[in-house]
Amino acid sequence: MAGIGQSATAEEIDSEDPGSFAHGVLTRRHPELIAKVRSGIPYPPSVQRNLDRLDEVIQGVVPPFTEPSADRAEWESWAAPYVGRTWLEVPFLWAESYFYRLLLQATDYFRDVPWAGVDPFKPQKDAELGSADLVRDLDQLASVLSAPEDEGLHSALLASLWGNRADLGFRLSKPHAADADQVDDLIADDSDQVWAHLGEHEPVRVDLIADNAGRELVSDLLLIDRLLSTGRAGRVVMHLKPRPYFVSDATVHDLFTILAHLSSHTGATADMAARLGAAITDGRIEVRTHAFWCSPLTFHDIPGDLADEIKESKLVIIKGDLNYRRLVGDRHWAPTSSFTDLVQYFPAPLVAMRTLKSELAVGIPVDRLSLLEANEPGWRTDGTHAVIQARLS
Repeated sequence: MAGIGQSATAEEIDSEDPGSFAHGVLTRRHPELIAKVRSGIPYPPSVQRNLDRLDEVIQGVVPPFTEPSADRAEWESWAAPYVGRTWLEVPFLWAESYFYRLLLQATDYFRDVPWAGVDPFKPQKDAELGSADLVRDLDQLASVLSAPEDEGLHSALLASLWGNRADLGFRLSKPHAADADQVDDLIADDSDQVWAHLGEHEPVRVDLIADNAGRELVSDLLLIDRLLSTGRAGRVVMHLKPRPYFVSDATVHDLFTILAHLSSHTGATADMAARLGAAITDGRIEVRTHAFWCSPLTFHDIPGDLADEIKESKLVIIKGDLNYRRLVGDRHWAPTSSFTDLVQYFPAPLVAMRTLKSELAVGIPVDRLSLLEANEPGWRTDGTHAVIQARLS
């Protein structure tokens, strides 16, 4: 399946520019992550040596994929065009994905050993569950759950949008003129179109392609609860990763860990967890995984079986920065490029909800872009700005 996002009109983003966000990820963030994985879990000497080798590999050239795993043929094919080239000169999106696959390989995630299947990022995910930020977020859930229907629904949407901005709390109220910071931070907002598309009390199917575990997954569950409770959705399909992918990407295990955590609280939080658990057991929430979500491909290459599933949805909510990059294509698009045109290929109506954490930007109004470039040079990568962008026909 091909779409406009794979056009040659814009070059793929790589990591060669020393001042770029992508360069910093490959040269600083990835070595730091290896160190965190090493310190977070007491892996045996064989895995420690694997991590040492991976640390060396990412300083040099892209290696061939050699692990005798079930997905070996696919990864050999995906890696073939880039083997022997430096990590900085290959597409940034692909380089990130390949690094995380090699990291799982280094921790023996797929081997027949006692620590197989252990999430190397679990210590970091668990730490977030005990964070003061999450405790504060849960304290604020009651205000959303008790709000009038439209207000609570929109508050839940904003919570889901801002849920992965870890240094700030949820945005739990609809922006008004006096809330200048909220209005300024949300630089594209198609939420009114989303509500008009869903209509009032239509029991439709809504899909959510999840991003991160932790606080963001809590906020996603809040949105799902509100969609079901208000009748805007009759069924929600959650698409989660089949295994660990990027550091905090949400897996099925993470979902049930979060639900158990919410159930351990009292009041509105526990009540919401009970409703969500009941919705899973009676089929109003369906949890699905697919190998594609852990591939280095953009959404233009969604396989036919997954595309056929998604076509049944009235609305697909696409969460987070990584999914956004895969949706529009991780290329040097002009920031004023039409978001609608770039995602026209997608097989169902969609809304993309993203806090900006990489250099990619599209669909930015011209007047707003001028202000951002003049006054906020880090707006593309510092996580302080966000978009809600829809293509509903």
